[in-house]
Amino acid sequence: MSHQRHSNYRSNGPGHWRTGTSAASSPHPSTPYNSSHHSQPACNVSEIIPRLFISDLSFAENPAMLSAYHITHILSTLSGSVYRPPPAQLPLQPARLHVRVEDSPFAELAAHLPSTTAWLYTALSNPESRVLVHCAEGVSRSVSVVAAFLMWQNGWEPDQAVQYIKSRRVQADPNFGFISQLHEHARTFLRRGHQ
Repeated sequence: MSHQRHSNYRSNGPGHWRTGTSAASSPHPSTPYNSSHHSQPACNVSEIIPRLFISDLSFAENPAMLSAYHITHILSTLSGSVYRPPPAQLPLQPARLHVRVEDSPFAELAAHLPSTTAWLYTALSNPESRVLVHCAEGVSRSVSVVAAFLMWQNGWEPDQAVQYIKSRRVQADPNFGFISQLHEHARTFLRRGHQ
């Protein structure tokens, strides 16, 4: 993604993510986001930015929860399969992307980050979309994928993105290998687009 695409996204992207609230009234003063849900996370799901959620596998496989949260897109980040509730259980079938990656510090995640970031951008460009990113526990793989998206969208460093997610999801804790790959991704992919 070039610098031009990044700039266009920030200036012409989904503007409803931006808020006019003051730092004092914002849930996280140094961020451009304002959550539509200010209550505690339910059923192990957390809204990271408006309409972008992180959860564990049990939430992602639960038709009642997917329906209750009006999830339209699901990005799965785990090596195993994911139960897909049939239309009889979940009439609105979400669009899906499944990235097969092990929960290991040595698993290759960085190679998937450009495609997951593009997929999230496209999904969230529709103001009606509600996007879920999950792994087995909603702790490491899914957090890393969302962190890469926030890095691209906001020009953040990996630590800024991860800390922001931790402020919205306390159990977020990417493994050291994924943190290292986020730094590699920032150096080789994100910064190259700004030159």
